[in-house]
Order: sequence, then structure tokens, then C-alpha cells
Amino acid sequence: MTVDADGAVTAPGTPAGLDRPPGPRTETIQLLTPEGERVEHPDYPLELTDDEIKDLYRDLVLVRRIDTEAIALQRQGELGIWASLLGQEAAQVGSGRALGPRDMAFPTYREHGVAWCRGLDPTRLLELFRGVSHGGWDPAAHKFHLYTIVIGSQTLHATGYAMGIQRDGAVGEDGEAAIVYFGDGATSQGDVNEAFIWASVFNAPIVFFCQNNQWAISEPLERQSRIPLYKRASGFGFPGLRVDGNDVLACLAVTRKAMQAAREGQGPTLIEAFTYRMGAHTTTDDPTRYRLASELQAWKLKDPIERVKAYLVRTGAADAAFLEGVDAEADDLGGRVRQACLEMPDPQPLAIFENVYAGPNALLDAEREQYAAYLDSFTGEEAR
Repeated sequence: MTVDADGAVTAPGTPAGLDRPPGPRTETIQLLTPEGERVEHPDYPLELTDDEIKDLYRDLVLVRRIDTEAIALQRQGELGIWASLLGQEAAQVGSGRALGPRDMAFPTYREHGVAWCRGLDPTRLLELFRGVSHGGWDPAAHKFHLYTIVIGSQTLHATGYAMGIQRDGAVGEDGEAAIVYFGDGATSQGDVNEAFIWASVFNAPIVFFCQNNQWAISEPLERQSRIPLYKRASGFGFPGLRVDGNDVLACLAVTRKAMQAAREGQGPTLIEAFTYRMGAHTTTDDPTRYRLASELQAWKLKDPIERVKAYLVRTGAADAAFLEGVDAEADDLGGRVRQACLEMPDPQPLAIFENVYAGPNALLDAEREQYAAYLDSFTGEEAR
């Protein structure tokens, strides 16, 4: 298998003449190079102050610290599992900071950076992976929906929500829009393609944000598509584009423009954030079994945090005291997250029956009583 500069794939044994699809060359939108140099793009101007870029750097560092702390907690038996975002911080922080206060985000199970940008306490995420709650929060409180484990189904949820926005008359310059996150592997799911159809036909105010980290667990990108993923949008009748997913500035600018277009009634956009999953798919995965170490090393040179740091140092926008202060804040946050995780109380056994249905349910009530009787047979009434 080879992947050319356009992202087109040549699989082993590809017949002659079918080695790449026709069409224009791929453009990857970039505003900050891996070396930390600013570049301009005529379609995506972005004016940020030094303080605003420093805030983005702080977001990236703190989000990574939450992630590394959670990995350590899982390895020590304090979490059942964890889905790392290592390497995808820029895609999540850039897009997350592009959202307006009324926009609704629909995540997978890996959007810890978007959750941070929407103001969700990271300990709420750990409750899910520790198994001490139903894994929920109030989506309306932060305009951030619940984590979705079923691959791709959140795209249908988001499309339906966007159509509701439309029918409520909340589309306009100051209106609302939805954004939904999914990975490259999810693009092979029927739900995702159905969501594309409905969003296109009804001109729904939604942005499809695909974090193409190039590995759907152990399946590489060439098992998902023969063309760059963003080009699929044209077949459904709406715009698609590719952005450097390790460039927080480009992800911010591109998402901001797409969301505004959705709010104004211009319909959906597919954004392919071309990035790389630097860690394992989850903590149950061993990526050394299916990918080369040299591939990982090459992507480490494109680290999303290091390129912003390089820019801040190169331009003199940040000094050593600022960088050390952010690192100290990250250590403090990591410690607070760890302590909060260790202090989470175990739920009462019968709590599993709560909030399953909006009202009474005879079958659920019967099951609850059966389980209560089972618990009483061991420890008595206090087990409840």
C-alpha cells in the first residue's frame, strides 16, 4: 500500500490504470507549519492576538495532561478503559473553540478536548470510564451531547438535531448549528452515509468533523477509502475540505467558517482533519502489532503542541515563565483529576435501574425487585 501526496491510496495488487482516481489535487489547509511558522490562506484569514494563541496553547497542554493522567489511572486499575486523544488535541481544541455558545456538539468517546472547550469538568468523563455513574451529564448545560460508543450513530442524532434547529426557525446569521465528530473508520458505517444523505437533502445546519487519524483500531486508511475522505462530500451534494488536523489555528479557522455557513442556512460541510493517533486506540489495544515505529516517529515531528510552542518562542510572544506556568498548571490539574477519581464513591447497586425510562415501567420494576431480593439474600436490606 502507498499513499501519495494527495491522500489517494494504492492498495497491493491494484490493477493497472486504477492506481489513483481522477480529479484535482488535494489541498490541505494549513496556517501554522510544523516548524511554528505562520502562513496565510486567502479563504481562511485568521486574526488572533498573542494572548489568544497563548490561550490555545494552554488548552492543548491541559487537555493532553488530562489524557495522560487518565491513561495512568487505567494502567493502575482505577479506570476500566480509556480512549486516548494523544496527537489529536489540535483538531479538537481548534474546532471546539470555533463553536458558538448556542451550537450543539455531538462527540464519539474520544472528544475529551471538545468537552474541555465546552466547559465540562473532566472528572465527569472519568466517571463513565470508571463505571461509577450512568456515564451521563446534562447535554443542554454545556451544549455537549453524551459520549457515543456505537460507531457512527451520533451522526444521525446530530443530523436530526440540526433538522430540528431548522424547523424551529433558529437558522440565520445569529442562529444555531450542530457539529458531529467521528473517525475515518466510521465513514464506512451505513449510519454516517445515511446522515450525509439526510443532511444534504434537507440542507441541515450541520458540520461533519472527521478526525482522520488513519487507523480504525488496527485497520489502516486504505481499508476505508480509495480517495481522500473529504471528497466523498461531493457525491452527497455538499462541500468537503481537508485541514491539517495538527494545526490548531487552521482547525479553528476552517471550523469557524463552516459553522457560520451552517448557521446562515448554507447547509452541511464535511471537514476532514488529517491527523494521527499517536497512542493506542484504547488502553486495551497494542498498536505495535499493526503499525511501524518509524511511522509514529515521523508524526511526532508534527506534534500539535510543539508547533504552537515553537511559534510562541520564535515570535517572542511567550517567555520561559509563561511556559513553565502552563506546565505547573497542567501538573496541578493532573493531580486534581487523579484525586477526584480516587475519591469517587461506588454507586448503590440498585442505582442501575434509575433514569432508564422517563416514567414507570412494569418490567423494569419487576427486575428491580428481583435484583433487590437477590442482594438481600447476601447482605440484607443495607445492600440497597
